[in-house]
Amino acid sequence: MNKNTFKSIGSVVAGFVSVVILSVVTDVVLERLGVFPSQSEPGSYPDGMLMLALFYRSVYTIAGGYVTAQLAPDRPMRYVVILGIIGVIAGTLGAIAGWNLSHHWYPIALLIFALPCTWLGGKLKTRAM
Repeated sequence: MNKNTFKSIGSVVAGFVSVVILSVVTDVVLERLGVFPSQSEPGSYPDGMLMLALFYRSVYTIAGGYVTAQLAPDRPMRYVVILGIIGVIAGTLGAIAGWNLSHHWYPIALLIFALPCTWLGGKLKTRAM
């Protein structure tokens, strides 16, 4: 593999890791502030909490697309779309695993927003270039 291949893979990994880290840290902070209940407490989250989570996860997904486009060595939107597809796959697995953990609209919304939000982040970066 050449240098560009590593940079290409790294750009996608960096975008994905950015989204995951930002999401997990925000979840923990909101839990510690008492906005979200402890994850150890069983039960469904109210719609308002899920809307808040959907909002910040969407913003972080846009940021992940931006990071990927920023770091891609060439054709940034190609790697942004790859990141979006990986997000859809990860979201599908998460929806299957946690189907009964919350209202069903939430994992479906995460799946629907994954690719468009990633694409938007990439577009925001490529327009700025």
